[in-house]
Amino acid sequence: MPKPYPEEFRQDVVRVARNRGPGVTVEQVAADFGVHAMTLWKWMRRADIDEGARPGVSSQESAELREARRRIKLLEQENEVLRRAAAYLSQANLPKRIYPLVRELAGDGVPVAVTCRVLKLARQPYYRWLEEPVTGAEFEEAYRANALFTAHRDDPEFGYRFLADEARSTGAVMADRTAWRICRDNRWWSVFGKKRGRTKKAGPPVHDDLVRRDFSASGPNRLWLTDITEHRTGEGKLYLCAIKDVFSNRIVGYSIGAQMKSGLAVAALNSAVARRGSVADCVLHSDRGSQFRSRKFVRTLGRHQMSGSIGRVGAASDNAAMESFFSLLQKNVLNRRTWATREELRIAIVTWIERTYHRRRRQTSLGRLTPVEYETVMTTPATLAA
Repeated sequence: MPKPYPEEFRQDVVRVARNRGPGVTVEQVAADFGVHAMTLWKWMRRADIDEGARPGVSSQESAELREARRRIKLLEQENEVLRRAAAYLSQANLPKRIYPLVRELAGDGVPVAVTCRVLKLARQPYYRWLEEPVTGAEFEEAYRANALFTAHRDDPEFGYRFLADEARSTGAVMADRTAWRICRDNRWWSVFGKKRGRTKKAGPPVHDDLVRRDFSASGPNRLWLTDITEHRTGEGKLYLCAIKDVFSNRIVGYSIGAQMKSGLAVAALNSAVARRGSVADCVLHSDRGSQFRSRKFVRTLGRHQMSGSIGRVGAASDNAAMESFFSLLQKNVLNRRTWATREELRIAIVTWIERTYHRRRRQTSLGRLTPVEYETVMTTPATLAA
């Protein structure tokens, strides 16, 4: 069963169809975006229902119904947790340990997150208890840190040597070097010491550079590139995160929004995966932007079984193939005129990508074929041979 189109892509196609010029039919817009005309008509009908222009069950009402069913199931789970906890704690002559109850409920299908929320427990200590007990070294480290913090709170002007002396006097045996390490990790400095500021530097890479400026691929979904660009409008900046397949230079996914957060990059990646299908072992290369180093983005890569790759700081050539696409977009769309609203610029961007860049702009590196034509020509023999 084919995967559904991303919601953002569907909304963009509907916007373009509604704002089409005179003489342009819905069928032509559908062909420009590579969707069936009947599919586009269904999307437009759904948009009319959601906006109240046509009777029917809106997407919001359907979402509210699903949310109500989810809440009912959640309440049933919470009631089960309270019932089992009351029965468990009321038993006499048994140790009152909650973590075994959490494990027992998890085995019966109640999520750990629900149980911990109802019983007001933190999940991290539970998982730590579930895997292995706390080691003696960790207890000793915490005891030493507590003694040093108490001494630092009583005498903030003391350096780490004096703090170590005070801690040893209370029974927390440690070397001066150990005291310095603990104070350094917790930033417990003397108030008379040198001011230690934090200089803002580029964040550390979360992946190795697997590309090393070799922008070539033997097939589709082998190597993707991504980056974020921005442009001003009368309402403020509009940000575009695009993902490009090196094999055909096709933009396989993108997301457009008013804020440059990690969610923008995650939405673009999910859009690309939804449109391309199986992407296991595909390499996604980016610069060292915080959006691509975020835990949310890295988790999304792992969920899709993809490998991340990150270039160096300040080296634009490490992602030159993606920069060349943004340069084309800048010349053909962004800098052509002044944009009053974000909506206006958004329609222009998606129209140029789907209609012009994908299906009309021939590229020398692809043998004077468009990205869509190149994929059709080059992937069909491989499919037949398989």
